[in-house]
Amino acid sequence: MRRFWSTAGAIVGAIVAQVMIAPHITLLGAVPSFPVLVVITLAIVEGPEAGAISGFAAGLALDLLGASPVGVWTLVLVVVGYVAGLLQENLFAEGWLMPVTVAVVAGLLAEFSYLIVLEILGSGPAFWRAVWTVVLPRGVYNTVLALLLYPWLARFLRSDQSMKSFRRFA
Repeated sequence: MRRFWSTAGAIVGAIVAQVMIAPHITLLGAVPSFPVLVVITLAIVEGPEAGAISGFAAGLALDLLGASPVGVWTLVLVVVGYVAGLLQENLFAEGWLMPVTVAVVAGLLAEFSYLIVLEILGSGPAFWRAVWTVVLPRGVYNTVLALLLYPWLARFLRSDQSMKSFRRFA
Protein backbone atom coordinates (compact mmCIF):
# COMPACT_ATOMS: atom_id res chain seq x y z
CA MET A 1 0.00 0.00 0.00
CA ARG A 2 1.97 2.92 -1.28
CA ARG A 3 -0.70 5.49 -0.52
CA PHE A 4 -1.34 4.96 3.16
CA TRP A 5 -3.24 8.16 3.92
CA SER A 6 -5.71 7.94 1.04
CA THR A 7 -6.34 4.29 1.88
CA ALA A 8 -6.79 4.99 5.58
CA GLY A 9 -9.04 7.95 4.76
CA ALA A 10 -11.20 5.84 2.46
CA ILE A 11 -11.60 3.12 5.10
CA VAL A 12 -12.39 5.61 7.88
CA GLY A 13 -14.79 7.44 5.57
CA ALA A 14 -16.52 4.17 4.70
CA ILE A 15 -16.88 3.21 8.38
CA VAL A 16 -18.24 6.65 9.27
CA ALA A 17 -20.65 6.52 6.31
CA GLN A 18 -21.74 3.02 7.36
CA VAL A 19 -22.50 4.13 10.89
CA MET A 20 -23.91 7.60 10.26
CA ILE A 21 -25.38 7.65 6.75
CA ALA A 22 -26.24 4.08 5.72
CA PRO A 23 -29.06 3.57 8.26
CA HIS A 24 -30.79 6.66 6.87
CA ILE A 25 -30.62 5.71 3.17
CA THR A 26 -32.26 2.31 3.27
CA LEU A 27 -34.00 1.22 0.12
CA LEU A 28 -36.76 -1.37 0.57
CA GLY A 29 -35.18 -2.38 3.88
CA ALA A 30 -31.68 -2.84 2.44
CA VAL A 31 -28.76 -0.95 3.94
CA PRO A 32 -25.71 -0.31 1.73
CA SER A 33 -22.34 -1.70 2.79
CA PHE A 34 -19.76 1.03 2.18
CA PRO A 35 -16.75 -0.71 3.82
CA VAL A 36 -17.25 -3.78 1.65
CA LEU A 37 -17.20 -1.61 -1.49
CA VAL A 38 -14.05 0.22 -0.38
CA VAL A 39 -12.18 -2.99 0.49
CA ILE A 40 -13.11 -4.64 -2.81
CA THR A 41 -12.19 -1.55 -4.82
CA LEU A 42 -8.86 -1.24 -3.04
CA ALA A 43 -8.15 -4.93 -3.61
CA ILE A 44 -8.91 -4.62 -7.32
CA VAL A 45 -6.78 -1.49 -7.67
CA GLU A 46 -3.78 -2.38 -5.46
CA GLY A 47 -3.71 -6.18 -5.26
CA PRO A 48 -4.24 -9.01 -2.79
CA GLU A 49 -1.97 -7.76 -0.01
CA ALA A 50 -3.64 -4.35 0.12
CA GLY A 51 -7.04 -6.04 -0.08
CA ALA A 52 -6.29 -8.30 2.88
CA ILE A 53 -4.82 -5.50 5.00
CA SER A 54 -7.65 -3.10 4.29
CA GLY A 55 -10.14 -5.93 4.83
CA PHE A 56 -8.62 -6.55 8.25
CA ALA A 57 -8.80 -2.88 9.23
CA ALA A 58 -12.33 -2.31 7.94
CA GLY A 59 -13.59 -5.64 9.26
CA LEU A 60 -12.18 -5.07 12.72
CA ALA A 61 -13.73 -1.60 12.85
CA LEU A 62 -17.10 -3.01 11.76
CA ASP A 63 -16.85 -5.80 14.33
CA LEU A 64 -16.02 -3.41 17.15
CA LEU A 65 -18.86 -1.05 16.22
CA GLY A 66 -21.47 -3.75 15.57
CA ALA A 67 -23.46 -6.15 17.67
CA SER A 68 -22.24 -9.38 16.07
CA PRO A 69 -19.39 -11.53 17.41
CA VAL A 70 -15.99 -9.88 17.05
CA GLY A 71 -13.97 -11.30 14.19
CA VAL A 72 -16.71 -12.28 11.76
CA TRP A 73 -16.47 -9.22 9.49
CA THR A 74 -12.69 -9.27 9.89
CA LEU A 75 -12.44 -12.84 8.62
CA VAL A 76 -14.88 -12.26 5.77
CA LEU A 77 -13.31 -9.01 4.54
CA VAL A 78 -9.74 -10.35 4.73
CA VAL A 79 -10.67 -13.33 2.57
CA VAL A 80 -12.82 -11.35 0.13
CA GLY A 81 -10.22 -8.57 -0.14
CA TYR A 82 -7.46 -11.08 -0.85
CA VAL A 83 -9.46 -13.04 -3.43
CA ALA A 84 -10.63 -9.88 -5.22
CA GLY A 85 -7.03 -8.65 -5.23
CA LEU A 86 -5.85 -11.83 -6.95
CA LEU A 87 -7.83 -10.74 -9.99
CA GLN A 88 -6.08 -7.36 -10.16
CA GLU A 89 -3.65 -8.23 -12.95
CA ASN A 90 -6.30 -9.05 -15.55
CA LEU A 91 -9.14 -6.67 -14.77
CA PHE A 92 -8.23 -3.32 -16.26
CA ALA A 93 -7.69 -4.74 -19.73
CA GLU A 94 -11.49 -4.97 -20.07
CA GLY A 95 -12.30 -1.35 -19.13
CA TRP A 96 -14.48 -0.51 -16.14
CA LEU A 97 -17.28 -3.08 -16.60
CA MET A 98 -15.24 -6.12 -15.54
CA PRO A 99 -13.99 -4.57 -12.26
CA VAL A 100 -17.53 -3.47 -11.40
CA THR A 101 -18.78 -6.99 -12.10
CA VAL A 102 -16.09 -8.43 -9.83
CA ALA A 103 -17.04 -5.86 -7.16
CA VAL A 104 -20.67 -6.94 -7.36
CA VAL A 105 -19.89 -10.66 -7.16
CA ALA A 106 -17.37 -10.11 -4.34
CA GLY A 107 -19.91 -7.98 -2.46
CA LEU A 108 -22.52 -10.72 -2.68
CA LEU A 109 -19.90 -13.27 -1.65
CA ALA A 110 -18.97 -11.13 1.38
CA GLU A 111 -22.59 -10.77 2.54
CA PHE A 112 -23.32 -14.47 2.00
CA SER A 113 -20.08 -15.51 3.73
CA TYR A 114 -20.92 -13.29 6.69
CA LEU A 115 -24.28 -15.01 7.01
CA ILE A 116 -22.68 -18.47 6.77
CA VAL A 117 -20.12 -17.67 9.49
CA LEU A 118 -22.90 -16.36 11.76
CA GLU A 119 -24.86 -19.55 11.08
CA ILE A 120 -21.84 -21.69 11.97
CA LEU A 121 -21.40 -19.73 15.20
CA GLY A 122 -25.10 -20.15 15.97
CA SER A 123 -25.71 -16.45 16.41
CA GLY A 124 -27.27 -15.58 13.08
CA PRO A 125 -30.85 -15.01 12.01
CA ALA A 126 -32.94 -17.62 10.21
CA PHE A 127 -30.70 -18.53 7.26
CA TRP A 128 -33.05 -18.60 4.25
CA ARG A 129 -35.09 -15.69 5.49
CA ALA A 130 -31.88 -13.65 5.85
CA VAL A 131 -30.77 -14.63 2.34
CA TRP A 132 -34.00 -13.26 0.85
CA THR A 133 -34.47 -10.25 3.13
CA VAL A 134 -30.88 -9.11 3.76
CA VAL A 135 -28.25 -10.60 1.44
CA LEU A 136 -29.99 -10.28 -1.94
CA PRO A 137 -31.51 -6.80 -1.37
CA ARG A 138 -28.18 -5.53 -0.05
CA GLY A 139 -26.46 -7.10 -3.05
CA VAL A 140 -28.75 -5.23 -5.44
CA TYR A 141 -28.21 -1.98 -3.52
CA ASN A 142 -24.44 -2.46 -3.53
CA THR A 143 -24.58 -3.21 -7.26
CA VAL A 144 -26.11 0.19 -7.92
CA LEU A 145 -23.58 1.83 -5.62
CA ALA A 146 -20.70 -0.02 -7.29
CA LEU A 147 -21.83 1.21 -10.70
CA LEU A 148 -21.99 4.78 -9.41
CA LEU A 149 -18.98 4.91 -7.07
CA TYR A 150 -16.41 2.45 -8.42
CA PRO A 151 -14.83 4.63 -11.16
CA TRP A 152 -14.26 7.57 -8.80
CA LEU A 153 -13.19 5.47 -5.84
CA ALA A 154 -10.77 3.47 -8.00
CA ARG A 155 -9.26 6.66 -9.39
CA PHE A 156 -8.87 8.05 -5.85
CA LEU A 157 -7.28 4.87 -4.45
CA ARG A 158 -5.03 4.04 -7.40
CA SER A 159 -1.35 4.69 -6.69
CA ASP A 160 -0.57 5.49 -10.35
CA GLN A 161 -2.30 8.86 -10.66
CA SER A 162 -0.82 9.59 -14.10
CA MET A 163 -3.01 7.00 -15.83
CA LYS A 164 -5.78 8.84 -17.70
CA SER A 165 -8.27 6.01 -18.22
CA PHE A 166 -9.11 2.62 -16.79
CA ARG A 167 -7.70 0.84 -19.83
CA ARG A 168 -4.28 -0.77 -19.57
CA PHE A 169 -2.01 -0.01 -22.48
CA ALA A 170 -0.42 -2.96 -24.25
